[in-house]
Amino acid sequence: MAYQETIYGTCVSDHAHADLKPKERYEVDIHTHTIASGHGSSATITDMAKAAKAASLKMLGISDHGPATLGGGRISYFRNLKYAQRERLGIRMLYGAETNIINMKGNLDLKDDILKDLDFVIASMHKPTLKPGTAEENTEAYIKAMKNPYVSVIGHCDDEKFPIDPFRLFKAAMDNHVLLEINNSSLSPEGYRGDTRFTDLVILNLSVHFNYPVLFASDSHGKAHVGDFTYAAEAARLAKVPRNLILNHSAKALLAFLTEK
Repeated sequence: MAYQETIYGTCVSDHAHADLKPKERYEVDIHTHTIASGHGSSATITDMAKAAKAASLKMLGISDHGPATLGGGRISYFRNLKYAQRERLGIRMLYGAETNIINMKGNLDLKDDILKDLDFVIASMHKPTLKPGTAEENTEAYIKAMKNPYVSVIGHCDDEKFPIDPFRLFKAAMDNHVLLEINNSSLSPEGYRGDTRFTDLVILNLSVHFNYPVLFASDSHGKAHVGDFTYAAEAARLAKVPRNLILNHSAKALLAFLTEK
């Protein structure tokens, strides 16, 4: 309890006095959406590569929504990503998916025969694809999803609609070699997932305590926010997360992590 109280106290008191600072330079953003996600974007993959180049990124991941999302990518789209260009405009390209966790058993809306050919897989909870459960139920569903050998990232697990036990989830992420995401869109003043700061700051403090990395995510639907981690970086500064624990700083380090999974 003493450690938990320290984290909780730091999160709440420090954030009230935070000031945004100039953007840092990052090498990689892998949570981005194109027109294939069916909502919020008219951008093609080439459009996204242009935005990544403008943001001085070295590597870009495309992670369109799985088929359970209304208007999301079709099975054939994800099946054919393995044939897509590996470099566009000098940007190293990774092709993945933001899959939907579709039940409390942690099952996903894409089958393993498709997931195995993707460069990375984000597993997330979305309404109305999944009805929110209790913190215990949601945490257990995330952990079951992590046990899928192809899942490498848990997406926006800070959503107030899907409460979690961040301590148990972080430990499971370590055990299963999975990254927890600090979602910049969630933390933005225009975010729609509620007040996510508390959960994100707990996760960041746990990263420091256990010396285990996290991943920033722009969650950019279209070109506008590719490589923008303004609010995620603010939270990381509050938690005093060292640079090496934020894998977006190094494309090489992120690739190594994904390869180990």
